[in-house]
Amino acid sequence: MEKITSFTIDHLKLKPGLYVSRKDIKDNVVVTTFDMRLTSPNVEDVIDNSSLHTIEHLAATYLRNSERKEDIIYFGPMGCRTGCYLVMFGDLKSEDIYALVVNMCNFIINYEGQIPGASAKECGNYLEQDLAMAKHDIKKYKNELEIHKRFKY
Repeated sequence: MEKITSFTIDHLKLKPGLYVSRKDIKDNVVVTTFDMRLTSPNVEDVIDNSSLHTIEHLAATYLRNSERKEDIIYFGPMGCRTGCYLVMFGDLKSEDIYALVVNMCNFIINYEGQIPGASAKECGNYLEQDLAMAKHDIKKYKNELEIHKRFKY
């Protein structure tokens, strides 16, 4: 089998950033997958499950209610717990969604109250949430993103 593109990225050199992971085209429709890398893989600790789960709930809620809601296909965590994938309609670059991602981070950092979708009826693991840690992890990511603006692997 052919090696998939994401396994060709040198994870020993990968830093937090907002990267185009891949672009898929079918029937003239372009879908762009972004790698929102929150931590440096194999160097920093991975994101705690409860924090990542909270980030998922809040980010997905924000994005699907944002000015770009019609373009959002999916937001969710990476299995390695070093980041998240954001999948959107459009032939996009990281710079095209930078403001959206910063606003998403601000939403999470400033969020107070019950986590959207965090009930037994709405979520398969609703008790595993940590808002304080999610805020900490997203604040760290936002600072890295604003300082370094890493958009290319």
